[in-house]
Amino acid sequence: MKKIEAIVFDFDGTLAELTIDFDEMKKRLKALGRAFLDPLPEKTDIPALEWVDYIASCLADEDPDLGKEFHTRCRFLIITMEVEAARNGKLFPFTCDILSSLRNSGIKTGIITRNTASAVRELVPEINDISGCFLSREDVQNVKPHPDHLFKALEVIGVEPANTLMVGDHPMDIETGKRAGSMTAGVATGRMSVEELQKAEPDFVASNCAELIQLLEKEGLIMNR
Repeated sequence: MKKIEAIVFDFDGTLAELTIDFDEMKKRLKALGRAFLDPLPEKTDIPALEWVDYIASCLADEDPDLGKEFHTRCRFLIITMEVEAARNGKLFPFTCDILSSLRNSGIKTGIITRNTASAVRELVPEINDISGCFLSREDVQNVKPHPDHLFKALEVIGVEPANTLMVGDHPMDIETGKRAGSMTAGVATGRMSVEELQKAEPDFVASNCAELIQLLEKEGLIMNR
């Protein structure tokens, strides 16, 4: 395993409390969807953003303007819920210390998220200052688990995927890292347990980012702070 030169973090559930109710979000999106297309196609096995794109494409096949209207209204609903959730959220106690310590140790950092930038900045106005790179879904054409999200962050901070650790609280984050060719780590501070994360076969699993950093230091993969 190569020496770690950069660590790229997911945001919600990894560096900050996960306050977004995704089940409620999907419930509201489906209610909106039925106003445009009833019955809705059975497509419940994909995340909210991808579900919206799928239904919008179904509508656009018959009426492009209707597809655009649906997509716009759904995105507004999602952003509203994300910003409201951010107002009730907070960073984990260890987050700022970890990011600062990594920077002082010469480890580059980045943050990538499927969340909207306005919600993240509602919670952390200084988000661009606490890491070397911050990319929300508005900053990329393809959001994670597409590897382009991670590739763009690594282009900004100037590190190769093989020397990078992708950290997140969901198997999607682990998939992102694997598809990009980076090392991966799961942290059980979101809605997934250590056991559930282990099924995705990351290189490392920890209860939180603070424990993960201690593990990496012990393994000699990053310098002691």
